[in-house]
Amino acid sequence: MVGVTITKHEKETRGEYIAHVADSDAVGCLTWVERDGVHFADHTLVPPEIGNRGVAMRLVEAMVADARENQFKVAPVCSYVVAAFNRHPDWNDVRA
Repeated sequence: MVGVTITKHEKETRGEYIAHVADSDAVGCLTWVERDGVHFADHTLVPPEIGNRGVAMRLVEAMVADARENQFKVAPVCSYVVAAFNRHPDWNDVRA
């Protein structure tokens, strides 16, 4: 896989993780909304031109790492995030 850099952008009670892929101008994103200290992961989008490279999983992994570091819980809402959490019971420590 080519290099993927994940950046986090947030404003008040919402935010997103953006995946920048080294060989493309296309970006992937995972958006969230915060309520009562829980980040609800509500949408994941990876354009076809950067699909099938593990970008969506890298976005979820970034959110999980951020949740552990900053001590918040994640509520999977987006179907991709739900499936990723179901495949990773080791993430239950941050699952709301």
